[in-house]
Amino acid sequence: MPDLTESITVQSSADTLYRLVSDLPRMGEWSPECTRVRWSGSASRVVTAGSRFVGHNRVGFVRWFTFGRVVTAEPGRRFTFDITFGTVRISRWDYEFADTADGCTVTESWTDHRPVVLKKLFRPVFGDRTPRNVEGIHTTLLRLKSAAEAAHGR
Repeated sequence: MPDLTESITVQSSADTLYRLVSDLPRMGEWSPECTRVRWSGSASRVVTAGSRFVGHNRVGFVRWFTFGRVVTAEPGRRFTFDITFGTVRISRWDYEFADTADGCTVTESWTDHRPVVLKKLFRPVFGDRTPRNVEGIHTTLLRLKSAAEAAHGR
């Protein structure tokens, strides 16, 4: 069960929104925390379950990187990836896409997988992730909506 979930309706198709979200190097355009994503290995144009990437993030003056692996890549339906730091599970991010009569509903979810010790250890540096991610998800969805609708002249 996700810790946070938010949805937004966008005047664009589920396929278009899936293509935007699954193009992870573009995530820095929408996320207030992710600054850059680089695919690892052969993942670059065709994203499938198992594709790996490195994410670069920033909050204030604090910068860090994480490792990601795509878990689900179902065009027009769902895109999910897990974030780790070394062997430690950090989180799961999930995007679901559902066509509607006037566009598509995009749902972004975050599940915190950090061990309790890690949460306590890094809280002074990174703050409380839950309120930060509530705002981050909201901002990401609004920016994604704006980009998708601008591409279609809406």
